[in-house]
Amino acid sequence: MRRRLTVAMVVMVLVTLVLSGVVSLFLAQRTALNQTRRELVQEATALAAEVQQESSTQRNPALALRRLLAALKPAMRLDGAVVVVVGAAGRLYGVAPVAPDPVLPSGLTTRDLRPLELYGMHPVSGRSGGFAAAVVYAAVPYRADIQVLGESRQEVQAVVLTRKPPSALATAGPWFALSALVILAASGVVARRLGQQFTAPVLAAQEVAGRIAAGDLDARVPDTAGTDPELAALGSSVNSMAEGLARAKAAERHFLQSVSHDLRTPLTSIRGFAEAIEDGATGDVVAAAGVIASEARRLERLVGDLLALATLEARRFTLQPEPVDLVAAVARGAAGFEPAATELGLTLVAEPGPPAFALADPDRLAQVVANLIENALRYAGSGVHVGAAAGPGGVSLWVSDDGPGISAADLPKVFDRLYGARRQPDGARPGRPIGSGLGLTIVSELVGAMGGSVRAESPLSEAGGTRMVVVLPAALPRQT
Repeated sequence: MRRRLTVAMVVMVLVTLVLSGVVSLFLAQRTALNQTRRELVQEATALAAEVQQESSTQRNPALALRRLLAALKPAMRLDGAVVVVVGAAGRLYGVAPVAPDPVLPSGLTTRDLRPLELYGMHPVSGRSGGFAAAVVYAAVPYRADIQVLGESRQEVQAVVLTRKPPSALATAGPWFALSALVILAASGVVARRLGQQFTAPVLAAQEVAGRIAAGDLDARVPDTAGTDPELAALGSSVNSMAEGLARAKAAERHFLQSVSHDLRTPLTSIRGFAEAIEDGATGDVVAAAGVIASEARRLERLVGDLLALATLEARRFTLQPEPVDLVAAVARGAAGFEPAATELGLTLVAEPGPPAFALADPDRLAQVVANLIENALRYAGSGVHVGAAAGPGGVSLWVSDDGPGISAADLPKVFDRLYGARRQPDGARPGRPIGSGLGLTIVSELVGAMGGSVRAESPLSEAGGTRMVVVLPAALPRQT
């Protein structure tokens, strides 16, 4: 990766240099052409003016100018130097007794000279084929009567000069090549250092990720001073992932230990009483069978809750939300647990109130209410209160008990797996039914799936007490 990054940066610098060099050479060549063209205009104008001043002593000023140009051509570094005669119709003629067609410098055509402008005493200049050209009429109009194909016409003489400008590549090319080599070398060094700076944290994160994948959850990406914020964030993310995996693994291990304990306890009772019945060691077979049945139901509840939790976490269940009156749902749930509360010597009160409709799945909502009431009966001192009401944030239902309450340290954990089973020996009242410890976790999953939230409030007073509050989205009553 480091090598690819270095090569990519050097290639990018090289392409930039080539493009900037091509553009610079193009602009420099155009500038040289324009400068040469201006110089040629000045030189041609000066020559024409000088010859025109001596035209009174010359029989053929155009021929004299041509001879002068031939003599000065090497000294003036001219590539082409001719004298032409321009007719009124825009035709060009050479300077000769018979006025033949002109021989123009290489790269020029009659159209480049624009004869009609020359005949009107306007200088012409331009660029053609990499040459700068200047065509200038005599400074003082000089018209000569010459015979052209037997006709007598007045003509205007013009000086045509061409010169190839100095090559920008020849002058600046070596220096550009030297500077390009220096820049490429410097860019290679910088690219290598930047590549090392960029790739080192990535490689470190890759190595740590590989160790984490191999099972080493204690591996961490070292904190390197001066690292870019994005790369530092990558290392922090890998470390956070490792910490999360470590916590998840510890929670899974604790969960398996708790499940194993909860499975082993009823299995031990079932096996013990079954062996006692088999060996005839118990005199009350009916009571032993009752214990076996009770422990079997406990196992069935635990297995059922485990399967339900797995289904909820995998989201392999369907919801059919509809407007549901939470006040009525809470009242039905409380009525279903009244016999159990009476048997435990507890009061179970459903607080009345006006209808409060929420958007929820009726069956899942009944499961939520049942789990909350069952949890409250396990820890209540004398009674449990349930109720529901509409509020500004949605529709709420609550289940409160007057039990010992939950400590501040344990409050954030009440919806964790098997939390209830872990606190069972200290929190639950003697003789109360023992749950699977997954009831509140199932409540949290179901409420979240229905778009709501659940929280625990404890203690409610100095004596303790706990309230579980579920908030669901409000809904309009179903039209009948």
